[in-house]
Formats: sequence, C-alpha cells, structure tokens
Amino acid sequence: MKKLHTLTLILGIALLTTSCSGTVAAEAPSTQTATPLPPPLTVTPQPTPTATETIRPSPSPTSIPTEAWVIQGPGDVTIPILLYHRIDTSPINSRYYVTPEKFEAQMKLLHDWGYTSITATMLIQAITQGAKLPPRPFVLTMDDGHLDNYTNAFPITQKYGFTGVLYLVSNYIGAENYMTVDQVLEMYRAGWEVGSHSMNHFDLTKVNAETAYAEVIDSRRVLEEMLGIPVLTFAYPFGAYNNAAMDYVKAAGYSGAMGASGYTPAQGLWNLYYLQRVEIKGSEDEKTFTRFLPWHGAPSVLPAETSSPASLPLSTSSP
Repeated sequence: MKKLHTLTLILGIALLTTSCSGTVAAEAPSTQTATPLPPPLTVTPQPTPTATETIRPSPSPTSIPTEAWVIQGPGDVTIPILLYHRIDTSPINSRYYVTPEKFEAQMKLLHDWGYTSITATMLIQAITQGAKLPPRPFVLTMDDGHLDNYTNAFPITQKYGFTGVLYLVSNYIGAENYMTVDQVLEMYRAGWEVGSHSMNHFDLTKVNAETAYAEVIDSRRVLEEMLGIPVLTFAYPFGAYNNAAMDYVKAAGYSGAMGASGYTPAQGLWNLYYLQRVEIKGSEDEKTFTRFLPWHGAPSVLPAETSSPASLPLSTSSP
C-alpha cells in the first residue's frame, strides 16, 4: 500500500513536469528566420522634355500650300474687270442676260482656278499707291442695279466667296425690277462696293453740259445721301465718254472710272478714268469666257486668305 502511494506520487510529478515543458515550448519565440516583405513599389517620374529635346509631333493631314498676297503697283497692274448686267433668263435672247446656270459655271471656274475678287478701291489703290493683292485678282462689276443682281447673282457669289461692285443708276433704285435701298445695303454689308452709274443712264456724249454735269456729280451726292455709304467710283453709261465727261468725273471727286469695253486686263495710271472692262455676254460659253482671263488652270498653290488677255474688243453699248 505504501509502495502504491509512492508510485502514484511519482507519476503525478512526471505529468506536471511534462505539461509545464509543453507550455513553455508553445510560448517561446520561434528560432526560424521570417521571410522579409518586398519593398513598396517606387514609381520613377519621367523627366519633362526640355527645349533641347526633339519632340515628335503627332501625324496631321497634309496641308495645301498657299500663296501670299504681295504688293502690286504703283503703276501698271494686270487685273481683269468683268462686266455683267442681268443674271437671269432672257425673254428675247438678249446679249445682256447671262443665265444663273452660266453665271455659276463661270464663278466656279474662277474659284477653281484660284482667282480672288477685289474691289475697285483696292485696284485703284494698287495703281496709285501700291497695295497688297492676291496672286490672281479680278474685279466683278454689275451695272444698272437690276433686281436679279440681288436675287440670283448675290447668292452665287457668296457660295464661291466673291464680292464685287454695284454700279447703280440713282433714279432706278426702288423702281420695279430694280434693287431697293435695303437690298443694296445688304450686299454692301457683305463686302460689295457701290459706285455711281449716273442719275438716269443718259449717254454723256449726247446731252448738254449742264445735264452731263448733273448726271455725274449729282448722282454721287444722291446715292451717298440715300444709302449713307461712300460712293467712290463711276461707270460711264454705255461706256460712252468724252473729255468733258471725264473732267466732270474728276471734279466730282471719284477716284477712278469704268469703261464698258476692253480687250486686255492691263490697268494703270494711263486709264485710271477709263478702266478696261470686258463685257460678259449671254452667248459666252466656258471656252470663250476663258479668253478674258490672264491666268489659266488651277494654280500650283492656292491663294492665301476665305485671275491670256482678252483677244477681241467688245461692244460699248449697254441697255
């Protein structure tokens, strides 16, 4: 019995010792080396290009080279002046009517060949002082102030980016089938110029001096008062003039004047008060129209910034 008690005591001590050893072993730090975590990812900023570095531009559409405006004059310049009267279908096959279809074909050709319209004032400035002009300039003029100039011609010229000069007969404004003040001013605001074509469209070589004087001088005053805009150039009715008529034009303060016939685009001080215009008749086709143009075919470069001399003289008569 005493031996059994002693054995039980020894077994208890042994179990207690084993339990304590296990607890210590569980709580002791491990001697195994832990795998270190990877360092945080570092983003290296790219250097900003400097002025010395070449930066390759992104691809862009190929641009068409343009030709710069250059100083022309003073003195002789090559500028065709085109004269129209009616842009409509003629009821009697009149030479003074150019159909809207033909007119548009002519404007398209001018556009495609690189022509740029300029005003009479720009032309005269080039002759007298020198002025920057486009590579192929031309002047578009319309005589008398017919209503179809506004209803038919104006939209077509706007389509192709052209402007021109309206030569108005003072007493015709507002008459039946002629433009009104408001229509004239609308074209003026779109870039057109206004010139005088006399008071009543009389032949200045067939009236007395007093009448001729009034036709030239009073017409400018009346137009400026009626429209409230400057009227700087004159167009002789029927293209008819004499020394007295030209003297009246100069006395009235006009900077230049237009004839009604011509065979060359050459303009200069020698014809400043009878600038040569070529009349575009209703019978013109594309082939005959191009004879009035000094430059043929599309240019190798387009004029920057949104014209072989005419071979035959044209009639001086007009309606």
